[in-house]
Amino acid sequence: MATRNAFYAQSGGVTAVINASACGVIQTARKYPDQIGKVYAGRNGIIGALKEELIDTSLESDDDIQALIHTPGGAFGSCRHKLKNFSENKREYERLIEVFRAHDIGYFFYNGGGDSQDTAYKVSHLAEKMGYPITCMGIPKTVDNDLPFTDCCPGFGSVAKYIATSTLEASLDIRSMCETSTKVFILEVMGRHAGWIAASGGLAGKGEGEPPHVILFPEVPFERERFLERVDFCVKEYGYCVVVASEGAQYEDGRFLADAGAKDAFGHTQLGGVAPALANMVRQALGHKYHWAVADYLQRSARHIASATDVEQAYSVGRVAVEMAMAGKQALMPTIVREQSRPYRWHIGEAPLSEVANQEKKMPIHFITDDGYGITQDCRDYLEPLIYGESFPPFDDGLPRVAKLKNQLVEKKLKADFQL
Repeated sequence: MATRNAFYAQSGGVTAVINASACGVIQTARKYPDQIGKVYAGRNGIIGALKEELIDTSLESDDDIQALIHTPGGAFGSCRHKLKNFSENKREYERLIEVFRAHDIGYFFYNGGGDSQDTAYKVSHLAEKMGYPITCMGIPKTVDNDLPFTDCCPGFGSVAKYIATSTLEASLDIRSMCETSTKVFILEVMGRHAGWIAASGGLAGKGEGEPPHVILFPEVPFERERFLERVDFCVKEYGYCVVVASEGAQYEDGRFLADAGAKDAFGHTQLGGVAPALANMVRQALGHKYHWAVADYLQRSARHIASATDVEQAYSVGRVAVEMAMAGKQALMPTIVREQSRPYRWHIGEAPLSEVANQEKKMPIHFITDDGYGITQDCRDYLEPLIYGESFPPFDDGLPRVAKLKNQLVEKKLKADFQL
């Protein structure tokens, strides 16, 4: 079998462990010198391929690649750029093939969420349509935990650990001051259509009256009066109320509480501001003193408190994606298969990209309590193993040590620049 190069790209919002998947890909590819020549990484995701901006990872030392395991963010840059259907944007597909052909790329590994798996699937079809042989593998990643066929998504376990920890710690702060100060605390977390991250806040408390007292899920229509009644009850009964709210909380008619009136690059409604919106309701209707916070990028970049389970799984899906390609497989995504919850045991399976693309996995209704404001024992049993274990990064002078890559671009072989 002739040696060909590989292309790896990161896509969409990054996570605390996406670079662990990159490490898995690169380290494993280096074990197959007879099949894979060099691994090129796209500078800023798939845009790097379109603009012929390819990073030569062979110039990075083994130690620097190993350091990716404890480095958050996207080491090679990411982007939000969705390839349309071939018929709608033929020029982008033709450009991809042109770049792949120029650099003898025979393997494509795309690390991202649902839209990214869709892109990987489209590129696999492109190979057939345009007569260019290339093996395509999707690598799962999303803090939203909404990819189908996989028990969980790499990136989610660490966000869940961060949100559960933050909810617990902030609750102790609020409880200690509620007699004369803040009565209501609202934490806004990510989650457009699926409430997995909000649910993880529920791990902070187990008994009646323990925070969070209210969790707002996208799956449960928001009712203003019922929400305010619950908040007021908790303040009077427990002295304070802690709310964990998904950014995707919405009314029964589908309107988001936090619709910012704009769209992102994937055509999704731009969200942000559910916490202040809820706080304003509390102020106007109840008059309770409040504070709110938005976890925002902190929740997905907190590598210092990453779940050991999540780190291991992120590395494994990167490794297995390469192994599947070396075995001659095509258009698949490695999945995490739960064997049992206590003790947690799992292995890597696979799912066809044709079935994964553009699908969303929402919270099962039996994971949400009957009142719509909490998590059930089934949900707790699902979530707890995903936040198990600590995987602390090394520290220098009190700060986490991170990988510092050269990220040197290969020389361009095509004359014409490409305009997005």
